[in-house]
Formats: sequence, structure tokens, C-alpha cells
Amino acid sequence: MEMVEEVVIVGAGIAGLATAVALRRVGVQAMVLERADGLRATGTALTLHPNAWLALDALGVSHKLTSLYSPFKKGRMINIDLGTDRRFPLKGIANEEHGPRSVHRKTLLNALVDELPADTIRFCSKLAAIQTEEQEGCDGVHSVVARFLRLAEAVKSGRSAARGLAVFPEGHGLESEVQQLKYMDKRGGIIPINDKEVYWYLNCMSSAKGAEKFGNPELILREVTENYARNFPQHYLEIIKHSDLSTVTWVPLMFRYPWNVILGNISKGNVTVAGDAMHPMTPDFGQGGCAALEDAVVLGRYIGNSIIANGDFCLRILLLP
Repeated sequence: MEMVEEVVIVGAGIAGLATAVALRRVGVQAMVLERADGLRATGTALTLHPNAWLALDALGVSHKLTSLYSPFKKGRMINIDLGTDRRFPLKGIANEEHGPRSVHRKTLLNALVDELPADTIRFCSKLAAIQTEEQEGCDGVHSVVARFLRLAEAVKSGRSAARGLAVFPEGHGLESEVQQLKYMDKRGGIIPINDKEVYWYLNCMSSAKGAEKFGNPELILREVTENYARNFPQHYLEIIKHSDLSTVTWVPLMFRYPWNVILGNISKGNVTVAGDAMHPMTPDFGQGGCAALEDAVVLGRYIGNSIIANGDFCLRILLLP
């Protein structure tokens, strides 16, 4: 099937949807291709820092999220190796609205989708081929567009992450603070999203042994609580045990070397990458989703200015249903 569109975005993730919103704000209609049959909620939750909230301000959607999630005012670092427990303030920039918050990933995606016309996203679709240079694309870590640009492949970091969302119907009673825990080569985190849900994670060295277990949420929880995190504080283990099994995942952490991004081909003609397709990073930075939102604002600005300066253009794409 051959179609003609102004702009084509491959992947309805954070970068893809945010770019579509940015383009719409400058009068450019985009089509978003998504191979899944609906919005992907992989990741469950993410923490958005001040730079992300400034990007969401520019996209005109921050108010939809700030009304649902409260900013964190402090953090806590528990170093089990040293026996220390330290608290520290967390601040936004300019005002409290830009303070760090954790949000449901699906809620963020829906807030972006609500800004787009109903026919913007084409689900169960993927790019069959890139035959010309007249396309614009964004996708995830294993991006077909990044391969077309011959951008160096993302590499395994040697670490993996278990994640999940713990649910407490009667309330968890935790303070509104980000907790980080460290024990040897393992790092854990507890991040309240609201008064009943807590996002947790555990990053550790990867191991091929028993890897076949990690597609099963119950086995993941058992492996985390009885093995990898057994030396962590009891309150951390109890939170993990309250996990909604549908949210529990175990994935290898991948990244692209910064010099491959700086020196590599991130664009060719009208084809480019953004978000994880451009700069996948490990969660230690807490900037994956934040940088994707910034990418969208920059892309929207430059593509919009280019169209204003050079006139309309259209793209011809080949789709696989």
C-alpha cells in the first residue's frame, strides 16, 4: 500500500507522539506508525525532571499531568554497604511546577494522544522499506530507521533491571520522597506515584543463569526478593511483594556510546531519529523520557521553520499491514 503524507513518524512511543504534537502546534500533520495494536505501556512509570516539564510546557500538555501528580520535595539515599541513610532536598527550576514528578507512562502517552487528530496513529503497521530520502522517522532501541542511517547499534551495558508497580488499596503511607538504595553492585529505588501506587526498580549485573525465568512475573519477584535484593531493607522487599504482576518486567539495559551519537549519522536527507532510536541510555541518568520530550520540541521547531521557509512537502511511504 502506497500513501503520501507530510511527515511519517515510526513508533508511537514518547518521542514519536511528542514529535507529532510538536509538529501539529506548528501546523504540520504527521502520521504515526505503530507496530503494536495499541499504546505500549512498557516501563510502567518514569520520573520527569525540570527539563522534561519545560518541554511539556512547550507542547501544551504539562497542565494535564501536574494536576495529577505532585512534585517531590526530597530524596533519600540508603547505602547498605556503608550503613548510611541520607536525606536531601529536591528542587525544580523557576517554580514548583517544574519539580521532579513520577508519572504513569500510559498517562503521559494518553495526554499526548489527546492533542492529536483521531486518525494520526496507524496501529498494527510497520515500515516495510525506506526507498528514498524523503521520510522522517522515530522508533525505539532497535530502530529500523537507525539501521537505515547506519547508526552504530546499541550495546548491552552488562546490567539488567527489574521493575514493577506496587499497589496498596488502603494506602502505602510512604512520604513523598524518592528513595534510592545501594548494596554492592545493586541499586534499587522506591518512587511513590500517588498515595496508593509505588514504582520500584532494581538494577544489577546481568546473568545468563536462569534468564529463562525472567519472562514470568512471579518468578521475577521471587528471584528479586529471595536472591538479588535479599540484603535490602525489609520495607523495600515488602513493596515489591505488593506488585501488580501485569507490570513486572526484567530487561537487559542497553545504551549507545555517546561518541557514536556525536560522530555517527543521525540524519540523512529528510530522515532522522529521536528518543531511544537516537540515544538509548541506562536509567541511572533518569533522562531517557526527558530527553525524548526535548527532542520532540527541537524537531518540531526546526521542521516547522523549514516548511515555513521552503514551502510544503510530502513524503511517500511503503507500509506493511
